[in-house]
Amino acid sequence: MEHYHTPVLLEQSIDGLSIKPDGTYVDCTFGGGGHSRAILEKLTTGKLIAFDQDQDAWNNKPNNDRLILVQGNFRYLRNYLRYHNAEKVDGILADLGVSSHHFDDETRGFSFRFDTGLDMRMNQAAELTAEKVLNEYSVDELKTIFKVYGELNTGGRIAGFIDRFRKQQKIETVEQFKEILKPILPPKAQSKVLAQVFQALRIEVNQEMEALKEMLLQTALVLNPGGRLVVITYHSLEDRLVKNYIKNGMFVGEPEKDLYGNISVPFATVNRKIIVPDEEEILRNSRARSAKLRIAERI
Repeated sequence: MEHYHTPVLLEQSIDGLSIKPDGTYVDCTFGGGGHSRAILEKLTTGKLIAFDQDQDAWNNKPNNDRLILVQGNFRYLRNYLRYHNAEKVDGILADLGVSSHHFDDETRGFSFRFDTGLDMRMNQAAELTAEKVLNEYSVDELKTIFKVYGELNTGGRIAGFIDRFRKQQKIETVEQFKEILKPILPPKAQSKVLAQVFQALRIEVNQEMEALKEMLLQTALVLNPGGRLVVITYHSLEDRLVKNYIKNGMFVGEPEKDLYGNISVPFATVNRKIIVPDEEEILRNSRARSAKLRIAERI
């Protein structure tokens, strides 16, 4: 659905999957269903298993008997595939960006544009919210979140301001939180810093980095030889994990070499150069500005 989420790099990512009409494919991030619909159009006897932990996404499910929609986190990829009798698949697509639906929904707390509760849960049944993080995490934990996930040098100061405020009263709304942050917001880059702060909280609330690592490790186990892994990232933290895993089969360090100096890795890179949206797509969809597409093939 166009109003829910406009898919980024749609044509390039579908081409990257190299779809076989009778193959089995996975869309790790169903969202508005844009990528899934494009995959389904190329299937005749094949099937698509799509994941989304957000109940809202189910409103976008097309009436297609080749689609199995799983309400669950893609970190449990292999378990769900086994449950649906798909031990091995021919392609996996993951568009890691937060859908525009989440940013535009005034009630979910993902955006600093609206004064609402500090929620930020993708899975609305989960217990951890942004409000809990801000009120219950230690100063050191908060500092780490903002420095690592928000890539902010002012993480320590932000944590200190939060701690001083919450000792007086509970932090409950977006406007309250923005008021706390005012002293560290540079006049000419307020929106940029707020975006980084909110990104950091969202990643922590949804355990995004842990989930991504777990999913990536499972792709090597479930993809058939020659199967494709196609991933769209939107910030450097995600992209670094994906790049390192495709290149080395691990997230940090270098793979060990055998006696002959050869390395054994699960994937071969398909696109040597990162694929990014053209200017026309960026004009149509501002979310595309930071998107990077990586394609790998299971060896």
